[in-house]
Amino acid sequence: MSLRPLDRLRSIKVKLGIVVLGSVAATTLTIFFGWRTGLKSELRVALTAIVFLVVTQVLAHGMTLPLRQMAAAARRMAAGDWDVDVATTGRDEVGELARAFTSMAAQLAEVDRQRRALLADVSHELRTPLAALQARLENLVDGVEAPDPEVLGSMLRATERLGRLVTQMLDLSRLEAGTDVVEHRPFDLADVLEGAAEEARLVSPGTRLVLDVEPGCKALGDPERIHQVVANLLENAIRHSPPDGVVRLRAGPAVRHSTVAIEVADEGPGIPAAEVERVFQRFHRGTDGGSGLGLAIARWIVDLHGGTIRALPGQPSGCLIRVELPTP
Repeated sequence: MSLRPLDRLRSIKVKLGIVVLGSVAATTLTIFFGWRTGLKSELRVALTAIVFLVVTQVLAHGMTLPLRQMAAAARRMAAGDWDVDVATTGRDEVGELARAFTSMAAQLAEVDRQRRALLADVSHELRTPLAALQARLENLVDGVEAPDPEVLGSMLRATERLGRLVTQMLDLSRLEAGTDVVEHRPFDLADVLEGAAEEARLVSPGTRLVLDVEPGCKALGDPERIHQVVANLLENAIRHSPPDGVVRLRAGPAVRHSTVAIEVADEGPGIPAAEVERVFQRFHRGTDGGSGLGLAIARWIVDLHGGTIRALPGQPSGCLIRVELPTP
């Protein structure tokens, strides 16, 4: 444990004054002691110097400890190690500097975490349209499908979706910084849900996907972002559904006033009660081997829209994810 007798003082000037005063007092006492005991002048000088250095070291040690720790922490941070520990018990200007340094280190560590999370988000979000394109291209190359306008149109829409996703991923840094780049305008839910359902069918053509949207359903927000939410929910539902299962995508007015509900239901094993909230946490991985990002990204986008998302038991089995969004 470090000896830091001056930590309680709130001014570095007062601490320096005490260091000087203490050193001078100790030196004076040493000279007087040497004179009274009859020590030779050479021994008195040597003893006085030793006492002066010891007293100065003891009193000043706590003052400079945070500075030495900050220097060491800065070298570790430069090497990519953000787990730094700086003494912040002092109440003077150096203590304030140490606390500011610790806060800065924590913020830089969070920025680094967000950078790594961004890379994971990019990989996750680009995987679905890339898989759809690869499947169609393989079919065309192998002669399984003819290059008719419908197939080429679906591939074109997938490439456009990729371009939009890249732009959205670049916006993530601004969103993490608190800058809201989400567009808020009325849009038709049927168009968004049909596009997400078509994309899901391209990736999993064997899955039976039932779409049911009440006429005239509109929401207030960013249609590209909501497409992203629905695509993630459908991917999650398809992954958990049995081979002969049905995934249902529904939309209609919600119970709450001025909101519309989007529901994605599957016939899989469902979500245990203890996992209902954790599944929306980033990097939470269940037993299915998923990336742990899809539902976390969905919640993040829904929160930006001022909506809600939650997991409910399916009827009669499976899982139901309900998203509620504001209406115009």
